[in-house]
Amino acid sequence: MAFTLPDLPYANDALEPAISARTLSFHHGKHHAGYVTKLNAAVEGTRFASMDIVTLLKSIDEVPADKRKAVFNNGAQHFNHSFYWTSMTPNGGSKPSGGLAKAIDAAFGDLDGLKKKLTDAAGGHFGSGWAWLVKTADGKVEVRDTHDADCPLFPSHGDLKPLLTIDVWEHAYYLDYQNQRPAYLDKVWGLLDWNFAQKQFEG
Repeated sequence: MAFTLPDLPYANDALEPAISARTLSFHHGKHHAGYVTKLNAAVEGTRFASMDIVTLLKSIDEVPADKRKAVFNNGAQHFNHSFYWTSMTPNGGSKPSGGLAKAIDAAFGDLDGLKKKLTDAAGGHFGSGWAWLVKTADGKVEVRDTHDADCPLFPSHGDLKPLLTIDVWEHAYYLDYQNQRPAYLDKVWGLLDWNFAQKQFEG
């Protein structure tokens, strides 16, 4: 069973003007698709080809050394991008609720405190990578950033559950914002899907 490129959960132009249809078309149709193709090539003919992506990433230490780098990079980028698409919604602007809202207040004071922490992590990240809101094993929420293709699901990060992510690779924003990453982050904040994050938090 090969890994497949998921359809976007909205039309290419649905996130405009924050993210243009041109950016989304290249980002999903070229970059993400390329990671899926390379991942399938890396696991072809192995037992890892039949795993779901979460199980594969959590089993990265079992992948033979000669294939591990390709699986690490392309497998994580496949998961990271799939999660990024579902972290956003054209109907953004809602607020966290329920247990997630309480956890955010406990960790950051309020939603504005989380916004500052998350945008600081994303804006201050050197080079390519990802900024994440995650749930820890003890039920708290934290902001993390990962470099390049790294992902919170890898065993090296412990028992973390991703809730939302923001892509800070240049291909996520350069066509629309050039080197103005803070402007991109400000717009993406307004697209975050708190209903999706709540479902992840409740598990």
